[in-house]
Amino acid sequence: MNSKKFVEELTKLNIEVNQDKLDKLNLYFEKLIEYNKHTNLTRITEKNEVYLKHFYDSLTIVKAIKLDDQTLLDVGTGAGFPGVVLKIFLPNLKITLLDSLNKRIIFLKELVSLLGLKDVEIVHERAEEFVKKNREKYDIVTSRAVANLRVLSELCLPFVKTNGYFIPLKADATEEINESKRTISILGGFLENIVDFKLPQDAGTRMIIKIKKVSSTNVKYPRKFNEIKKKPL
Repeated sequence: MNSKKFVEELTKLNIEVNQDKLDKLNLYFEKLIEYNKHTNLTRITEKNEVYLKHFYDSLTIVKAIKLDDQTLLDVGTGAGFPGVVLKIFLPNLKITLLDSLNKRIIFLKELVSLLGLKDVEIVHERAEEFVKKNREKYDIVTSRAVANLRVLSELCLPFVKTNGYFIPLKADATEEINESKRTISILGGFLENIVDFKLPQDAGTRMIIKIKKVSSTNVKYPRKFNEIKKKPL
């Protein structure tokens, strides 16, 4: 996806694009590739592929929800997808980036400083630990291709305010969604909508899963990660 096509596709998503945002995104790409030479952050390194499969893909969450000045937690953010990309194009968002690997946290701190982004909290902690002081705090929680939906739901839904949303970004997850309906319900969620579409240039199927938090999550969730993984709800 070249720059012209990228701008065209963002216009279709009703995302405002200006030169400052594009310049920040180019800096992001350059920093990602430079850092990736010594620390593995992504297997995708060709520029057009990064713009399509990381940058554009991150922004497709707006197909499911209108974003403005909400608080948004990105669980397992990795190299900042989708959280940092969202912050560049939707600067009123108050973003928290959560990851358990320090090598990623170091990269994110350098990146956020380089880009001059404000209202970005970067946290080096496991989700099941961070939730202890941040339960039902966020308007929106998202996560991009981190884990099976049953596992991810138990890690993420406890962070979501009642009437807020958990919105994971997935490839084709039809089977996972069917298996996760009971789990989502136990955790106080309701599967409100699934937005499925194909990326431009035949780059694959995507699903954006919109889960509304309709009641508080029992405080016994999330369990320890090993328990969640061994015996998902």
